[in-house]
Amino acid sequence: MENLLYIAAVIAAVGFLVLCISLAVTLFSVKKTLANVAVTVEHLDSNLQDMTKETALLLHKTNALTEDIQYKSSQLNGLVTSVKGVGDTVNQFNSSMQRITSSVTNEVEKNEEKIAQVVQWSNVVLGIRDQWKERKSLEDAGYYTYKAKQTKQDDPTYQSTL
Repeated sequence: MENLLYIAAVIAAVGFLVLCISLAVTLFSVKKTLANVAVTVEHLDSNLQDMTKETALLLHKTNALTEDIQYKSSQLNGLVTSVKGVGDTVNQFNSSMQRITSSVTNEVEKNEEKIAQVVQWSNVVLGIRDQWKERKSLEDAGYYTYKAKQTKQDDPTYQSTL
């Protein structure tokens, strides 16, 4: 029985050795994992600082842009007011033009006969002018119109070339 006790002690010692070896392997794996986590946390910290700086710059640019938009919006309000004034002026101008057109139409209707006479006389004047220009262009080109022979009775300043 004593041998049995020694065998049990050896089995217990081997079991304990196996337990210690597996525990050591596990602890080395955990050590590597923790080292990787530490490196990752360091990189994360530097990346987070870079991101914080970029976020601050972006926030400053956004604030500047917001101020610029507010300034331009206030400028635009003045422009909108001016455009509204121009629109009102155009509406008044249109109303004035309608009134003038109505009065001119009424006057034209009242003086329709006189206008027709003026048109007729202007057509006569234009016809005479066209005939005169045509005669003048023919004379300039060397064509002359011949008149009937003049006699003493027709013209007191008549001089005979015979």
